[in-house]
Amino acid sequence: MSAPTLYLVRHPPVAVPSGFCYGRSDVPLAAPVAPIAADLLTRLPPEFRVLSSPLSRCLQLAQALGDAQVDADLMEIDFGRWEMRHWDTIGREALDAWAAAPLDYREHGGESVRQMAARTQAALQRARAEATLPLVIVSHAGPLRAMTGLLRDLPATEWLQWPVAHAPALQEFPADIR
Repeated sequence: MSAPTLYLVRHPPVAVPSGFCYGRSDVPLAAPVAPIAADLLTRLPPEFRVLSSPLSRCLQLAQALGDAQVDADLMEIDFGRWEMRHWDTIGREALDAWAAAPLDYREHGGESVRQMAARTQAALQRARAEATLPLVIVSHAGPLRAMTGLLRDLPATEWLQWPVAHAPALQEFPADIR
């Protein structure tokens, strides 16, 4: 038996100046979620389960959609010492080293893309195995890329840089997809 339809939603835009590195940091949203939630509710089925990252930029939207459950494995990547620093202050050498090995780099003291992908893909598989209703997952760009890569059976080199639009955009995956 296949899992119900899956909807992936990225949190709305955040109130962080352009050029800053934020992943695991809990940053505020730039605007209220009510209008975004109202828009999404017109495009979602009447009944669904909501699963969210615990970070407030996701959880606020998830709670506006319904009775949200939290899964810490849906959090964005942990950038360690890079969190809340402007990309220009991190240093060209460190950024070049990351670009040379984007899946496994973690010299910033946080986690690697491969580690983030493994935990978010595991969260997706758990949620889909338990789902009896359509499932809405509210998360972050990195985890949503990793989940989409898993669902489409693509290597990380293909999903790593995909753009992921903020809510109210959503991705829909039919019930018959892995």
